[in-house]
Amino acid sequence: MSDSPKPQPEPRSAYRAFRTISTRWMDNDVYGHVNNVVYYSWFDTAVNAHLVERGVLDIHDGATIGLVIETQCNYFAPLAFPQSVDAGVRVARLGTSSVRYEVGLFAGGDDLTAAKGHFVHVYVDRATRRPVALPAALRAELEKLQ
Repeated sequence: MSDSPKPQPEPRSAYRAFRTISTRWMDNDVYGHVNNVVYYSWFDTAVNAHLVERGVLDIHDGATIGLVIETQCNYFAPLAFPQSVDAGVRVARLGTSSVRYEVGLFAGGDDLTAAKGHFVHVYVDRATRRPVALPAALRAELEKLQ
């Protein structure tokens, strides 16, 4: 049995950047709320869109790409269509070639996370798939999210 404390919702103030995402009809499952796999898609969208918009991630031609090696999510309150979701992003750990992103999902207007999770990217050379040091511009942007 784990001695770690039970995960708790967090406030918006715990996150550095935000993106609003609209739920879609197809996101709801038979139980009337957003299916768990959709949350992971929102994690990817929030982080990668932030990096693309700031010009530090070129998903088509960049020499460096991020591969997910770990992911996890805790759920506190249901989200459902129709609803807007605010995804808050922060960087919890910044290594030489890896980054731990943490994402909080908020029902539009709520101050506490409906869900929160993380994923770890290891940045690799696109061709060889071997780890490489984070490019300077990417590292500088990630430091702003710490």
